[in-house]
Amino acid sequence: MLDEFKKFILRGNVLDLAVAVILGASFGAIVNSLVNDIIMPPIGLALGRVDFSNLFINLSGTPYATLAAAKQAGAATINYGMFLNTVIGFLIVAFVVFLIVRQVNRLPAQPAPAPVAPSTKECPYCACTISIKATRCPQCTSAL
Repeated sequence: MLDEFKKFILRGNVLDLAVAVILGASFGAIVNSLVNDIIMPPIGLALGRVDFSNLFINLSGTPYATLAAAKQAGAATINYGMFLNTVIGFLIVAFVVFLIVRQVNRLPAQPAPAPVAPSTKECPYCACTISIKATRCPQCTSAL
């Protein structure tokens, strides 16, 4: 059973999938940093010094100055600012995946393998299969 598991793990498609998941997680972290640290601060500054990660709707009725204070108090909140960050991150990832797929689709298709020349033929007299180089059928002895 251990040998079968080893063969399964070492198959190319399983390793390819593992690499893709690891790279995808790393890419996700990069996109999150891009959204939270580079894209959203200038947008927040342009909209009047708004910190999108701190935008929330307090459902508890008690006023809280920040989302961190509301979370520390255990208040129920709707964190729409974090949702906006996540949506923008998703849009960036989706756009990058679109660009990659578009470029892959533009690559020329690999040519089909050349057809293999037949090595046998059919005797026109007895319909048995014989070598392509044969000049006489071994079954019916007809000249070809």
